[in-house]
Amino acid sequence: MTQTPLAPAPAPVTGRLRSWLRTLAIISCLPYIVLKAAWISGSRIGMPEGSSLLDHRTTMIVANGISVLMDSAVVVIALLLTQSWGRRVPAWPLVLPMWVATGLLLPIMTGYPLQLLVQALGGEITGSGGSARPFLDEWVFAVVYTGFIIQGLTLGTLFALYAKDRWGHLWQGTLRELPASPTAPALRAAAVAASLVALIPGTMHLLWAAGSTAGLNEALIAENNSGSRVVDAVDVLFAAAAVAGVVLLAFRRNSALPLRVPLALAWGGSGAVGCWGGWMGLAALSNVDDIAHRPTPALVLTYAVQMLVGTLVVTLGAYFLTERAAGTRPPSGLRA
Repeated sequence: MTQTPLAPAPAPVTGRLRSWLRTLAIISCLPYIVLKAAWISGSRIGMPEGSSLLDHRTTMIVANGISVLMDSAVVVIALLLTQSWGRRVPAWPLVLPMWVATGLLLPIMTGYPLQLLVQALGGEITGSGGSARPFLDEWVFAVVYTGFIIQGLTLGTLFALYAKDRWGHLWQGTLRELPASPTAPALRAAAVAASLVALIPGTMHLLWAAGSTAGLNEALIAENNSGSRVVDAVDVLFAAAAVAGVVLLAFRRNSALPLRVPLALAWGGSGAVGCWGGWMGLAALSNVDDIAHRPTPALVLTYAVQMLVGTLVVTLGAYFLTERAAGTRPPSGLRA
């Protein structure tokens, strides 16, 4: 899937929908980018007195600069998915950033509303980090996470429409209709390996979701409450989704399940597991000089294996689609 199809122009209603979604996606990026730019320039808006963010000025500038670039990429992707020139972009420069965006946004889209529900029911959430020292004002989380949720919904819808136009023929039909493949044994072996490896982060997050503090550092133990347990439960959910998706693709059976279901599970699950594992691992390793935040061996192992699982599952999915593209004739006017 390296060449761009010349897909038919969308119907007027669909075209207007994409235009509105693009505008909303871009606008939803602005609060986050403006806040980060203000912090880089020295502003302390949203930071309470004594915030831990003020301890390491250089680190904060670098981290905020990276996150501004990442959120700015949402603007580029939104334009790419809705402009005619976006149909001439090779697959991988689009799919890989979109996979990362999906992986980083899905846990927030799922976890933040659940945290608010838990709080409404009387539970405690860690909006400010839950530690003795303040982190950020509560309104910052509300503004930023609301923006992330809107980004996820708009960008996800735009990508679904774009992918349907460009590659929709690859996920037509059901699992039972898939042809026999000479690489099926290798796919099954890799799916089993991914499932077994996923037991490591899945088990750790399940323990933490149940209230255990085994393997956590001092800071995470201090922050352990209903809100953090919701986050760990969501991590378990996405690990299960990634495994379910790749196992269904590998073993197929005589199932009438639409092919798009396991592909969606593998896509979203692998992104959430792998990308959040990488993001959390990077954050943990940046705190090695802070005794309370220093990552424990269990945390390092969990995040590293998450990256491995996510990468393995998305690679298997990509290989599956590449093989299917080679044996599937696209509709007239489209090229995979």
